[in-house]
Amino acid sequence: MALIVHKYGGTSMGSTERIRNVAKRVAKWARAGHQMVVVPSAMSGETNRLLALAKELAPAKATESYSRELDMLAATGEQASSALLAIALQAEGLESVSYAGWQVPIRTNSAYTKARIESIEDTKVRADLDAGRVVIVTGFQGLDELGNITTLGRGGSDTSAVAVAAAMKADECLIYTDVDGVYTTDPRVVPEARRLQTVSFEEMLEMASMGSKVLQIRSVEFAGKYKVKLRVLSSFTPWDIDINEEAASGTLITFEEDEHMEQAIVSGIAFSRDEAKISVLGVPDKPGIAYQILGAVADANIDVDVIIQNISKDGKTDFSFTVNRGEYAKTVDLLKEKVLPKLGAQEVVGDTKICKVSIVGIGMRSHVGVASKMFRVLSEEGINIQMISTSEIKTSVVIDEKYMELAVRALHKAFELEQAPA
Repeated sequence: MALIVHKYGGTSMGSTERIRNVAKRVAKWARAGHQMVVVPSAMSGETNRLLALAKELAPAKATESYSRELDMLAATGEQASSALLAIALQAEGLESVSYAGWQVPIRTNSAYTKARIESIEDTKVRADLDAGRVVIVTGFQGLDELGNITTLGRGGSDTSAVAVAAAMKADECLIYTDVDGVYTTDPRVVPEARRLQTVSFEEMLEMASMGSKVLQIRSVEFAGKYKVKLRVLSSFTPWDIDINEEAASGTLITFEEDEHMEQAIVSGIAFSRDEAKISVLGVPDKPGIAYQILGAVADANIDVDVIIQNISKDGKTDFSFTVNRGEYAKTVDLLKEKVLPKLGAQEVVGDTKICKVSIVGIGMRSHVGVASKMFRVLSEEGINIQMISTSEIKTSVVIDEKYMELAVRALHKAFELEQAPA
């Protein structure tokens, strides 16, 4: 008997009929002798609906002042879907119980709307499993040290599922989505994109951080830290598919590089439209400048991605970085109000019409000229590169948003990703 964690996304929970199918699938696994913990997202569109109601009642710029209440509000979506799934399982004849994150409890810090998990108490869940129950735990949420409900940010149910699997030392965590695995790139952009049978943890981490929407990056980080066996697969296969066939489907995120892994130089093309570039112009070129700029941004709980500093001229330099587009206005206001006056810089300018495109692959470690090939392909398409960021297994470029799909298609073809590696 294995302990298995299932996670179902909002689309998989999108109607009572789909919830019924999820219940039948979970029941199949339970009747096969497995202990089952299920982490569902809110029904598709529900979180957006709830947050839209909040926006009707309060101005957008005041969100920080009521972020605690936003978490109270948004957390109800997962609570509803968890209770509905428990009811559906009971209708299938299985004992089941649903818990909100605070009931487990899943403990987090107090960073409302983007909290981080600190610990999970598994005593209550294990007792239910030992009693033969299927346990359903709300995704996306937890409890801070003051007893306030917190949420983990968009995609947080993935993180919840992997964290629960890690805390309980589950044999495997299956992430059910509306796609049947991890692809070389988004098939909606490149129809020839190919599903990967396996992908390394490192590659998946880079793809998630570079814009791939299949898994939330923090869930991949958890999986890597605690060595959680992770598989991405579709919830839209028939629920009564053979369990052995289902257990081997989708894409396995693995931690060992061996002869069975796909050893392509480049495994995938990731991209993100949700990018904005901010430049602080005329910055005094002296030690500590980067910290003065980015330290203030970090203190505001804003994630920074690509960073570049120009060569100094006449004792002045320009400092540019990218942030999520949704935090662009907040970042610019912060810099103008709190950073610019202290630095004596000239001005802050920005661009919200950019995107990031990345090539990812563990094979890049042992092959030279991969980045130069990427740059050549983009040059031949007339695409100007604004910023570059690299790591051992990825190269990312910031380009004009209007060229994003052209860049992805050209790179996918140039690296022959539609073909399975020999």
